[in-house]
Amino acid sequence: MARFWRRVTDGMELSQLWNQFRVEARSSYRLYSHDVDSTRTPGTRNGKHVLNLGIQFFWAIIEKLTPARRVLLLIALLFLAFNGGISWQDRHGEFKVFEVDGAMWAALVLLLLVILEVADRVVMKRDLQIAKEIQEWLLPANSPVVPGLEIAFATRAANTVAGDYYDVFPRPSMPGETFLIAVADVAGKSIPAGLLMATFQASLKTLAGTSASLTELVSRMNDYACGNSQNGRRFTTTFIGEYHSATHNLIYVNAGHNPPILRRNTGALERLNDGGIPLGILGDAAYESGTVTLQSGDWLVIFTDGVTEAENAAGEEYGELRLLNMLYANSTMTPALLMQTVMQNLDQFVGDAPQHDDVTLVLLKAG
Repeated sequence: MARFWRRVTDGMELSQLWNQFRVEARSSYRLYSHDVDSTRTPGTRNGKHVLNLGIQFFWAIIEKLTPARRVLLLIALLFLAFNGGISWQDRHGEFKVFEVDGAMWAALVLLLLVILEVADRVVMKRDLQIAKEIQEWLLPANSPVVPGLEIAFATRAANTVAGDYYDVFPRPSMPGETFLIAVADVAGKSIPAGLLMATFQASLKTLAGTSASLTELVSRMNDYACGNSQNGRRFTTTFIGEYHSATHNLIYVNAGHNPPILRRNTGALERLNDGGIPLGILGDAAYESGTVTLQSGDWLVIFTDGVTEAENAAGEEYGELRLLNMLYANSTMTPALLMQTVMQNLDQFVGDAPQHDDVTLVLLKAG
């Protein structure tokens, strides 16, 4: 019996199972509640209002199924409603009774429905796993050696496939030792955002091989993004920096992204705001660049909104202030160690609350 229970639960404790159930229940409620209008019509009685909400939830659930499976669900509900026998009188005047165990037949039909849904889930999970592996291949496992910089990065997807992107790679088409530093966040999550993230990566790598200036590069990426953004609904915020090792200059364009934090070795703070609107919204959008010189001991923190907007169970956001406090309190650490410390602090803050957005953090320290 113990072996059977371990196999069913994957060895999880009851508290872990309960937490997992709570997370999945909240996620399911958010999914179905999108299709429910909870607005109460003036003068409507409590009972009628509750009944209306119940009907809306019923249709929100049943419409997620295919038509054939909707019929199976309705059949199961009919069996549950009917639990008894059917009697009739034959030609000899004798009464015949046909007993129907509605609960048993309902359970069998529901089991068939679950089997069909699980089959779809397994196929989808396999496809998502392949997509995740491809996406991991597109993202760097380790940062290249960049003279004058120590770099660490981390990312966590809200779903199996993420819409966040980060990379640091050399740009040999430019004079001297030049590196591109990019962080992007595609609007949305999961497969649609992941597909657009892949197109972002491809266009960035292609254009980085040209001799275009950084503003020209971003403008061309914007033109490409506008053709794949569903009229601006799938826009992309991005921060792209061009670091010149010889001069320690960082030329950057911030296209609607969370302004990275530049913490000087003196303790002074700067925000990297220069740029323009997110990619994919306006085809002829103009972009400008900013320039900063990184000095020894300076920190550059680039992040997506999944970091600062991560919520705990009380709905409180992690916020930039906590991120800044972690930076100030641990500025003598290496980027790799500070990354580990920040992510642990973020986990402690969030606790068992579900992750709503992709989390990406890049830390750079000038040497």
